[in-house]
Amino acid sequence: MKKLLILIYLLIPLIFWAQYLLPNEETIYSFTTKNGKRMSLVKDKKNKYIQYRFGTSNKIEMEFPKERNRESWKKFQYNSYWRGGGIENSAMQIDNLLFSNNSFEYLLYRTYHAEGHTFSAGIIIKDTKGKETRINGSYKTVKGCICNLESTKMIKKEDIGLSF
Repeated sequence: MKKLLILIYLLIPLIFWAQYLLPNEETIYSFTTKNGKRMSLVKDKKNKYIQYRFGTSNKIEMEFPKERNRESWKKFQYNSYWRGGGIENSAMQIDNLLFSNNSFEYLLYRTYHAEGHTFSAGIIIKDTKGKETRINGSYKTVKGCICNLESTKMIKKEDIGLSF
């Protein structure tokens, strides 16, 4: 009986985690925020859809888009910039993914700057009046890279500017 209770105790977190990643999915990019919430950008293993998820370990607070179909890819815009280092340049990489939902603009970002050897990840949310809210990710929890979207051939780079 004690072993059964221990097994159930260990499986409960997996049940909650399962809502962030379904069996047919893989993570493109994810991180935990400074206040313990989780952001996951996932896709179907056969590229049937892409979806953003955000919330706590036991409740997804936002899922975009709701529909899991090929049209979901068209709801995201991607941009990246990479600069190698050199005498007059400091190496850097910036990756952005943009989407709009309910009159808010969401920008996921991941950056690396060789100068200072700094990394950052997070979400910038902008309302219709241009007011920004920033949600910082804990870089130590980052998994994957927005840059992996290029290899899917499902989303093309667009000039959406670069933010971080």
